[in-house]
Amino acid sequence: MKRNLLPFLLLIPFLLLAGTKRAADYGLKIGVLPPGPLNAITDVKGVKVGHVTIIKGDSVRTGVTAILPHGGNLFQEKVPAAVYVGNGFGKLTGSTQVEELGNLETPIILTNTLSVPVAAGALIDYTLGLPGNEAVRSVNPLVGETNDGWLNDIRGRHVTKQHVLQAIHSAKSGRVEEGCVGAGTGTVCFGFKGGIGTASRKLPESIGGWTVGVLVQSNFGGVLQIAGAPVGRELGAFYLSDRLNSTADGSCMIVVATDAPLSARNLKRLAKRALFGLARIGGIGSNGSGDYVIAFSTAKEARVPYRQKDAFQQNKRLRNERMSPLFLAAIEATEEAILNSLFAATTTRGFMGREVEALPMDKVLNILKQHRLINERREAP
Repeated sequence: MKRNLLPFLLLIPFLLLAGTKRAADYGLKIGVLPPGPLNAITDVKGVKVGHVTIIKGDSVRTGVTAILPHGGNLFQEKVPAAVYVGNGFGKLTGSTQVEELGNLETPIILTNTLSVPVAAGALIDYTLGLPGNEAVRSVNPLVGETNDGWLNDIRGRHVTKQHVLQAIHSAKSGRVEEGCVGAGTGTVCFGFKGGIGTASRKLPESIGGWTVGVLVQSNFGGVLQIAGAPVGRELGAFYLSDRLNSTADGSCMIVVATDAPLSARNLKRLAKRALFGLARIGGIGSNGSGDYVIAFSTAKEARVPYRQKDAFQQNKRLRNERMSPLFLAAIEATEEAILNSLFAATTTRGFMGREVEALPMDKVLNILKQHRLINERREAP
């Protein structure tokens, strides 16, 4: 008699979360700006995140992560948005309409490469089913991906519409699960176990008081640096160092949220800066890496209604010369989000018996201590 695994699958993220530590938990400070209260993308008011983690037998290690800019009908009350492509070896469905119109009308879904079509279909079902959308005949689902085929039986296409809808409906504000959860269940980063990570930065009230939050799905390679320390090099684990790290291919999906009232043009400028955070931690944007940034604003005064009688939009927008602090916030939050994805991940065995080890934290902490980036007192659990 088969047992219902759904309750167990729902419990996995919370079990993983209970034992994880983040960069800040070790006293490691990234950048100069302070984080928000949760140091997560959900510090941007209204943003919700949901995960579905799919673990079956010895070979299925995948999942879905949903990011909702607000809890209402996103199709009827769109948010300004932009996409920036660092390296386009990927399948970011829906990006051209975001680029053309400058807004987002569905939740953002992250999953594995071969599950993009089913995720797009689920997003369409979800949007068409919302009250008020009965006459809608065109939906632009936005779905990003990374390839988790090293640890996951990706050809089996185990993600279903129900998984995607479950991720959307379970999305919540508050603390975000990190590491081997959702779309990060089977990912690999710098040759170690990657996953989902998040972080945020809060600007001082004197320069706007805006929040920038970032969530990443890390699955890429390069030469790991932590707060400037050459950790990958000192571990002897970096691109071209050995057979395991002979490729830096993979992908990194980066989602940037802010409550600053930004135009699509300035959101694209903000998205560009997130890639600086990817570079600061050692990513190289390899030939086979799909490095994409999706940026959106949750500011109510910047939202775009689906229908309105007025022929002109009167949205308030932040001026160009006020953008630089937000740029710095996006860089720092992206760097720390990727770091949190590594710190929270755990050693994972999957498809064909392959195993990817978690970052060896004892060795990493010793390196950081040598570079005076943390101290003994703050590092202790």
